[in-house]
Amino acid sequence: MTDKLLNALLVTGTDTEVGKTVLTTALAAYWQKYHSSRSLGIMKLMQSGEGDAPEGSHPRGDREWYQKLFSLDQSPEELTPLYFQAPLAPPIAAAKENKTIDLAKVWQTFTALRQRRDFLLVEALGGLGSPVTNELTVADLAGEWHLPTVLVVPVKLGAIAQAVANVALARQLRVNLKGIILNCVQPRTNEEIADWTPIELIQSLTYIPVLGCLPYVENLTDLEKMAQVASNLDLERLLPFAKV
Repeated sequence: MTDKLLNALLVTGTDTEVGKTVLTTALAAYWQKYHSSRSLGIMKLMQSGEGDAPEGSHPRGDREWYQKLFSLDQSPEELTPLYFQAPLAPPIAAAKENKTIDLAKVWQTFTALRQRRDFLLVEALGGLGSPVTNELTVADLAGEWHLPTVLVVPVKLGAIAQAVANVALARQLRVNLKGIILNCVQPRTNEEIADWTPIELIQSLTYIPVLGCLPYVENLTDLEKMAQVASNLDLERLLPFAKV
């Protein structure tokens, strides 16, 4: 069993629909292909509505997406401890349903899975600045829970500013940010990737390494392809037992 301080990774992003589920899926596919003898857990902190599971796939919810793709031996509650019907920020969705956001339940699920698994992938909700409660954001939880974190930045116009702003928030709240992953949410040319998300400029502005770029993948249920995509990232900064 690996060091429990290193066996979890929070996958967050600059916003919703930027590719957190895509990266989580790619990392999980890589892990199950090359480290099948070591146990994997996947957890979404909380889900509002159908979540941001990739378009063109069914079912749409993140919980259902991971259940469909991976054999995890986890209950639905372990995959997503808190669930709200409305596709809104959790404090707003919870208020509409006359519910409270029980972070103790989320923490207990997280710590229990972390103890039982060699590696735990934790997908955040929304962006790093998204509210979890009326007082806390995803960045607050990442900092307070000492979670190693990776930031997904979509390849599009404005990506540089989004990366800079999110890294500043992470730094302010003492998030252990391991790196940035660029993600092509739509097909992009090499020229678009270089112009919209220039790696050297992003690194010089943020002082955070860019660990790779996920290409656009049409069929995200192709786990062989997703494992191959993940293998092109700088995994040594993200995963224990990274290289095979």
